Amino acid sequence: MNTTVYGLLGEKLSHSRSPQIHALLADYEYRLFPMPREELDSFFAAGEFAGLNVTIPYKETVLPYCSKLSDTAKRMGCVNTITKTSDGLLIGDNSDYYGFCYTLSHYFPDLSGKKALVLGSGGASKTVRIALADAGCREVIIISRTGENNYDNLSLHADAEFIVNTTPVGMYPNNGKAPLSLKQFPKLIGVVDLIYNPTRTAFLLEARERNIPYANGLMMLVAQAALSSSLFTGLPVDEKKIDDVTARIHADETNLILIGMPGCGKSTLGKLLAEQFHREFLDTDELITAKTGRTPAQIITEDGEAAFRTIESAVIAETGALTGKVISTGGGVITREENYAPLAQNGALFFINRSPSLLPTEGRPLSRDTAAVQLLYEQRLPLYRRFCDFEIPALDTVESTFARLMDKIKNSL
Repeated sequence: MNTTVYGLLGEKLSHSRSPQIHALLADYEYRLFPMPREELDSFFAAGEFAGLNVTIPYKETVLPYCSKLSDTAKRMGCVNTITKTSDGLLIGDNSDYYGFCYTLSHYFPDLSGKKALVLGSGGASKTVRIALADAGCREVIIISRTGENNYDNLSLHADAEFIVNTTPVGMYPNNGKAPLSLKQFPKLIGVVDLIYNPTRTAFLLEARERNIPYANGLMMLVAQAALSSSLFTGLPVDEKKIDDVTARIHADETNLILIGMPGCGKSTLGKLLAEQFHREFLDTDELITAKTGRTPAQIITEDGEAAFRTIESAVIAETGALTGKVISTGGGVITREENYAPLAQNGALFFINRSPSLLPTEGRPLSRDTAAVQLLYEQRLPLYRRFCDFEIPALDTVESTFARLMDKIKNSL
């Protein structure tokens, strides 16, 4: 019997980041325990664990297995951390409250007197509601599908100043969906989405577009894990480690995405980045060729640019949902606004700006001569700047351009 292992108990755990986080926080064995509800009795009877984190859908289900609950767990009405005493008793606790409060303290330290909406009525919703009340919000309204306050009467709450999404709407693999539109709330000073994959849900991308401060659920995830780890080991919570681990995971999982004119050096620079950071390199033009059996130039020549752009957008949607990649895109990816969200949801976009006089033309149906290149560059320049997070001049050697790119990455992620 192995009673020295820790782990995460839940139903579907294939995309969980918990093992990665706990490995960065402390030195103990941490496993995933995915299982159906009917196996819980035998799992707890065997007791082959020293401590557990508990996630959807078992945060309330595990309450009867606990011999004692902490005051926080009683107040939240659910458990997400279980520790075992030396005589085998199980103590149920709740570290989600701490994790959400830690996120608020970093991103939104003053919510006094604010009206807040909490989207969703599940277990996380109650924790968030209590935390917002403790933070001084004057009013906290739960929005659910069928409750008194629902998505059909949001106009009653157009004066909301803060919104937290606790629903799974927009979570991987169902990227691109949002529970509501923020345009209905002109007084917003901030939003939080408890989802952390993708990094920016459609909900958060709209906040970004409207210049509304936002945060995702990654810091909450790390902070609650840190408190759980403290309960497991008896060591104090290290807040600096919470910040460091959050920053590291964010950097590791952010796609490095290169955009720019055909022939500006995206593929060359992308391969160098992939080697530097030990990441997989993906070229969307190559992915299109593999998918269709034809090169982009062949598709454009045979079927027209519009047909190619439709194929390209489908590939962008699939590729942008991945994390931790280096991605080189086709020169015209910015010509369709619908490509922005799939790229921005998990990525930092770098515009490689090479002078049109230095760009090649051979074999490129849309930029087949110097005049065509110049015109295309002038048309696309505002779009590249609209899409990109950072602009990298590429006026000299590959080496110097790569050095500028690396410097920007190190100082921004």
